Amino acid sequence: MSEWIERDVEVINKLGLHARAATRLVQLAAGFDAQICLSQGEQQAEADSVLGILLLQGSQGKTVTVRCQGPDADDAMEAVCNLFAARFDEAE
Repeated sequence: MSEWIERDVEVINKLGLHARAATRLVQLAAGFDAQICLSQGEQQAEADSVLGILLLQGSQGKTVTVRCQGPDADDAMEAVCNLFAARFDEAE
């Protein structure tokens, strides 16, 4: 089993981790051979669960920890962090 890699990202889009953003994240994660987990405080969620991501209550300005493990872990981490940085492709 490969080791976990971890990075903190800031939620910068205006609406935070709402349903559309969570769906984009789940769709992105499905393209990688990696386990992707997100956490904020005591809450944790797998990146393949829209509901789990919504329960993180990741509002603008909060920090989310992204953890990836598996053959595509590095690529998955880069893609997830880029999605956060691109504000989930939202206007604001």
